[in-house]
Amino acid sequence: MNSTPATPRVDLYAPIHKALRSMMMETLHAAGRVDVHDATDLHDLCERVLALSVACASHMRHENDFIHPALEMRAPGTSRYAACEHTQQRAAIVGLHEAAARLGTACPATQRAACAQDLYRKLCIFTAENLDHMLAEEVEHNPVLWACYSDSELQALQGRILAATPPAENLAMLRWMIPALPPTERAETLAALRASASVPVFTATLHAVQPHLSGKDWAKLGDALAPARKVA
Repeated sequence: MNSTPATPRVDLYAPIHKALRSMMMETLHAAGRVDVHDATDLHDLCERVLALSVACASHMRHENDFIHPALEMRAPGTSRYAACEHTQQRAAIVGLHEAAARLGTACPATQRAACAQDLYRKLCIFTAENLDHMLAEEVEHNPVLWACYSDSELQALQGRILAATPPAENLAMLRWMIPALPPTERAETLAALRASASVPVFTATLHAVQPHLSGKDWAKLGDALAPARKVA
């Protein structure tokens, strides 16, 4: 089956996966350059790792609770391998939590460099495995979803996922997702949010996103969303 349809289809994977990839790479970069002699630097890194762990665990639950059942309902067996990998990922997330906690609170000063290296290596493995896992979902699961479900059904499924996501968690993920999208998709996503969310929620999203866009990209977004540009 074709993982790149000739006519654009509702894609439940690509936007959130772009957000997670961006989050993973920035966290990995932060771990690689952390100053183990700077308490603030160490604290910030540990907070990044914990936030990444929470985001990945939440995304995995959404796939387990919503997408996998949809796949199994109309294409039994399709999600079996991904579900097995999710079990392994849960253990990896626990390992990241433990490594971050050890570096942040339980690691003697003389062992901080070793603890930081251990965390960095765990992040390397976690990132590599998740990049492979997410790509497999996009190229293997999407064609099944597109063959078995209409776009309106996929949009309804996406709506159920969003309804199950706490507002603060959704805002935190939009902070990563919006900058990770190309300009057209970025504007479309925010236009849809503006149409469905309250003004305070939309404004909060713009404020969360703006620091992570270049001046050029922010201007493009403002032009696409006019007159919403003035909200921020």
